[in-house]
Amino acid sequence: MSVRVCVLLFVSALTMAQSNPVPLINQPLATGLPNGVSRPDAATQGKMVENYGKLPLSFEANQGQTDGRVKFLSRGSGYSLFLTNDGAVFSLRGSNAKTTDKSPHSLATRQPEDLATTTSVLRMKLVKANPSAKIAGEDELPGKSNYFIGNDPKKWRSDVPTFGKVKYEGVYPGIDLVYYGNQRELEYDFVINPGADPHGVRFDVRGAKSVSRDKDGDLVLHMGDGELRWHKPFAYQENDGKRREIEVQYVIKHGQQVGFEVASYDSKRPLTIDPRLGYSTYLGGSNTDQGVGIAVDSSGNAYIIGDTNSTDFPTVNPLQASNGGFFNAFVAKLNPAGSALVYSTYLGGSGQDAGLGIAVDTSGNAYMTGSTNSTDFPTVNPLQRANAGGDGDAFVAKLNPTGSALVYSTYLGGGGQDAGLGIAVDTSGNAYMTGSTSSTDFPTVHPLQPAIGGTANAFVAKLNPAGSALVYSTYLGGSSSDGGQGIAVDTSGNAYVTGTAVSTDFPTVNPL
Repeated sequence: MSVRVCVLLFVSALTMAQSNPVPLINQPLATGLPNGVSRPDAATQGKMVENYGKLPLSFEANQGQTDGRVKFLSRGSGYSLFLTNDGAVFSLRGSNAKTTDKSPHSLATRQPEDLATTTSVLRMKLVKANPSAKIAGEDELPGKSNYFIGNDPKKWRSDVPTFGKVKYEGVYPGIDLVYYGNQRELEYDFVINPGADPHGVRFDVRGAKSVSRDKDGDLVLHMGDGELRWHKPFAYQENDGKRREIEVQYVIKHGQQVGFEVASYDSKRPLTIDPRLGYSTYLGGSNTDQGVGIAVDSSGNAYIIGDTNSTDFPTVNPLQASNGGFFNAFVAKLNPAGSALVYSTYLGGSGQDAGLGIAVDTSGNAYMTGSTNSTDFPTVNPLQRANAGGDGDAFVAKLNPTGSALVYSTYLGGGGQDAGLGIAVDTSGNAYMTGSTSSTDFPTVHPLQPAIGGTANAFVAKLNPAGSALVYSTYLGGSSSDGGQGIAVDTSGNAYVTGTAVSTDFPTVNPL
């Protein structure tokens, strides 16, 4: 079971998770570096991350640092695991805003009190398991956990032992359960000893809205704002050091009760069933982070854009290493396996900036658009050097394939409120944008509609490959309030735009 978004990426149990203190050894490191200390280069950082991923998971014995029902606990990036007598509880942490509105109007009105931390809780309860199963830590690790929280020494805990494995012996007749893993994967094995019946292994899944099995045999748990995915289980037997795979699949009973269907095997030898839990990665820091746009290149690298007010958002090879204001845009590139960031950076000034759309060309350049009310948004070879005022301008920027430099970055807007919500790129590198504007002086070139028709209109603009000139730019709307939200381009350079129209006189041609 591999645990890490969407991503996200996305266990009474809830009170247990929320009241659990955080050990000193797991506190996040500060992002700043002392004078005279240099940051490791990219190759060294990559090696450090790779080595960290191979480190064993640490399972702490519960010596009073958390709820008394917990026997062992483990923590990873964005989640905590609590092992109880009859199962496992997962607490999946994430940050969210009270509003998920990505319209330009939300940018100027977000306040710190609008922010909230969310916790999803999932419980795996073993059905009809042995309540007296022996639970013990194995492979003790050299590290210890220490808790010095509050001013009452009686509540402090020190030298808490940690283990690489936790074993439930005799959880079912003739069946053991073992938890283990490394920093990238959490796994659990059901070890079916000779003569035992694997069909007796069952667990209830609580906390998911629904449970299903997909065409690949994965178990999909639909959570409130995402999903957990348990990969197709792997079962095997060993004979003279050789491993023989046994066919196995999940079986769903009574809606949310899960078991295993195992093909024929040698019942005189031990059988191991090894599920792996995986879910879309979290990407964020200790405050609110919101992914809004995503694109994928031909190699399978994923490009994500959004906004964050975390000061510890994870950056790798950053163009901008720190948050410059209350909210900044962020841009991140994940490798095809989703196991590492190629680059991740803040992008913004001292005001509020939101990344709202992203596209990628065949060379791996990322094209971004969004909204900013910063007067010091980073610009490079700008078509429009300054924020035109009002409640904010749109921005458009092009980032090179390594994320090390902006090819261009510019404001685009007038004296009202402007936001870029969608972006596309053609094979020549022209960028096509759409969004919303309330400006009466939005920059237009060869416009189809030269003036705003209502309180807000959509806009559509095409920027040349160098970012030095608008090929065209036009309003699009009627006498009320309209906005563009998505755009695509074909091989001939035709732009396809979609959005929302309140106007009853929105311009139509050959209408359905």
